[in-house]
Amino acid sequence: MAGIVPKKKAPGVDFCGVNNYYYIVRSDLGCYMKSSNFNKGTDLVVYSLHPSCQGGDHYLAHQDDLFYIIKGNEYRRVFNMNKDDDSVVYSIHPNCQGGDHYLSAFGNFYIIFQDKGVYRRTSNMNKDSDAVEYTLHPNCKDGLYYWGLADHYYFVKSGTKWGVEYYKGTNFNKNHEVATYSFHPDVVNFLPGGLSVTQGPALGRWENIKTISNDSETEVTWTKKITKKVGFKKEKMSSIEHNWNVSMSASYQSGDLMAAFAKFQFSISAEYGGAGVNTENEVWDELTEVEEQLQAKIKPHEKIYIWQYNLSLGKEAVLFGRDTRIDDGPTPPTEIPLPTSTP
Repeated sequence: MAGIVPKKKAPGVDFCGVNNYYYIVRSDLGCYMKSSNFNKGTDLVVYSLHPSCQGGDHYLAHQDDLFYIIKGNEYRRVFNMNKDDDSVVYSIHPNCQGGDHYLSAFGNFYIIFQDKGVYRRTSNMNKDSDAVEYTLHPNCKDGLYYWGLADHYYFVKSGTKWGVEYYKGTNFNKNHEVATYSFHPDVVNFLPGGLSVTQGPALGRWENIKTISNDSETEVTWTKKITKKVGFKKEKMSSIEHNWNVSMSASYQSGDLMAAFAKFQFSISAEYGGAGVNTENEVWDELTEVEEQLQAKIKPHEKIYIWQYNLSLGKEAVLFGRDTRIDDGPTPPTEIPLPTSTP
């Protein structure tokens, strides 16, 4: 099964939590999701991420109702990631820099160094106050993402036989009071790589849209307009958004989010259910029919095959490209007409 892209390969993506809410930050797409329960998929709201809060390396929230956005060796503290309220910037103590994951729980901050197999606990990342370092329990060191609430920590694991799950506990060192939960599909859709889990992996393919035969004894020149579909199945894919309460900017239109999520899914590697292609220059408007003038020579008693490139999620094509090829054989072209995405 295709998996969720881990944090180290998904810049700008992170989890955090405060009070009774969990958050998934998609800074790469300029938004974040809030939920009261990832397992039940309740109270799902999607907000725009304020420009000053975008581009963070790590995101965490503390029990003081503040969000912390780490960028380089500094962190920005705000009351609201949608508005950047009352923001203040602090430097990060050298001992707290370079972590793979950051979270807050039990009134402290936790910095996880996965390669070293340790985590650092401190009451203040600017001063490294009350700092203690512990060894990570083997069951707690391979998380894809980590976050915390007041009295628990959580981390995401993928690739289990039960799908995408998150673990809840109270001690990274001893692995105490552990419970495991599955993510609701509406939450999985928001995760990087999540569409491959709920819809199926991305696949690019050439579809035969027309076949022309020459049954005569002489070569003919075939010239004709053909009708083909071009664009994104925006209305259909936007049904995924309907399970989210989207509270975005005034310019937002239904289907815009899913177009961004689909672009991301198509861009990532096959390891995470992607196609590894850049679709930025494709037509992302609602699917429509267009005409194209084609011309080809057809030899006596032979055929030509007209192919169009499209991209699917699972079994269903959702993005129909502009590229058309004419060939004299029934085998689809092998070339990929889209540029390779940049990792």
